[in-house]
Amino acid sequence: MSDAPRSHGRLSIRASATPRDLMAEPQRLSRAWGARVITLFPDAFPGVLGLSLTGRALDQGIWWLETIDLRDFGVGRHRNVDDTPAGGGAGMVLRPDVVAAALDAAADGAGGDWPVIYLSPRGVPFSQAMAQRLAQADGVTLLCGRFEGVDQRVLDARGVLEVSVGDFVLSGGEIAAQALIDATVRLIPRVLGNAESVAEESFSHGLLEHPQYTRPTEWEGHDIPQILLSGHHGQIAAWRQAQAERLTKERRPDLWRAWLAAQGRDPVEGEELSDAHTIAAKGEQKE
Repeated sequence: MSDAPRSHGRLSIRASATPRDLMAEPQRLSRAWGARVITLFPDAFPGVLGLSLTGRALDQGIWWLETIDLRDFGVGRHRNVDDTPAGGGAGMVLRPDVVAAALDAAADGAGGDWPVIYLSPRGVPFSQAMAQRLAQADGVTLLCGRFEGVDQRVLDARGVLEVSVGDFVLSGGEIAAQALIDATVRLIPRVLGNAESVAEESFSHGLLEHPQYTRPTEWEGHDIPQILLSGHHGQIAAWRQAQAERLTKERRPDLWRAWLAAQGRDPVEGEELSDAHTIAAKGEQKE
């Protein structure tokens, strides 16, 4: 079993029917964003990260991914990585010495602005703002937990930030890690290719995104709101803003209150939406 991390992207080796000089393997782009993932299941990566826009950017060297197998740092003949919880209880807990060795290996070459995150349901909520912050860093190291979690001492000793992707429990941190990486990588310049797409997405301005429509104009008796076909860009923008406010108020009152506060408005005003909803109502009427 090798202690060397697995590298994905432009530094990865792929099966090919055509012989090639492996020494001529193309290098990562200068100052490419990097993700190092400590996991018991390195084969889970890159997973969906190797597809579509993130996969293309991975191949182009805009960002890179390394997996570090936690089992390589296990102790004893069987490379144990966990033990029973102190104080009793069900399940197993990842050992601090094993996790520390993996974190120290991941820190090699991870200089500059390089946060270390443990995916945990008790962590601070992951958000679009955090994704933007991580996209501006040099890279990130992600620790994927398993079993009952990780010994608290190593999290404290290594200054690891606990982050949650939602109020639910997964079998491990691998899916959460992929979600965090995907949300972050797409914000890196040159990945999406259209800055306006990012600017108009949900959470970009504190609100959920407005509804989207496309051809055909009429489908199963349902029409595209006429205002979107009017060509009046100002009214279209007002309609979209009103819809974003309505959806946020109805579905995410927590975001709605925070958005009102950011606008300097009393959260009590959340009982009534902006005047733009007059335009929204008109836009939904069929001619």
